[in-house]
Amino acid sequence: MTTARHRPTPDGSAPPAYGAQACDDECCDLVTVPARQGLEAVDILRRGAGDTIGPVLHDGGCDTLGFLVPPGTADGWDVPGSACTQTFGRGMSVYADPEPGPAVPEPPVAGTGWLLPPGGETDPVTDPAVLRAALGQAARTIEAADNCR
Repeated sequence: MTTARHRPTPDGSAPPAYGAQACDDECCDLVTVPARQGLEAVDILRRGAGDTIGPVLHDGGCDTLGFLVPPGTADGWDVPGSACTQTFGRGMSVYADPEPGPAVPEPPVAGTGWLLPPGGETDPVTDPAVLRAALGQAARTIEAADNCR
């Protein structure tokens, strides 16, 4: 089981404690990062063997990206250069209408759009441990590219 199916733990990989609530379809937290690092992380996650990615938002000015993660992630999120916001399910339903067709829900945050919409090829949320690793790799890639100038 991945951490995307239960509340995160300090080491990011332990199974949920007895009686822990699984992430339901109506709640998630939101990890926001600068767009450059976020786009690099999206590429890393999409190229990864077996790694999956949930829906990703972009802000209207394309300055930041937001990754939907399981509820409770914000409690232990400490990745420099990013922020994780607890939503407690307020308006964060990201599931499309169950009717057949290409319906995509409106983004849950005003002034945003979907980079990767929910449904189709995306998981319900991104595994926080996998996202943490991808953001770290993205930061190192960006630093290396900037140092080559």
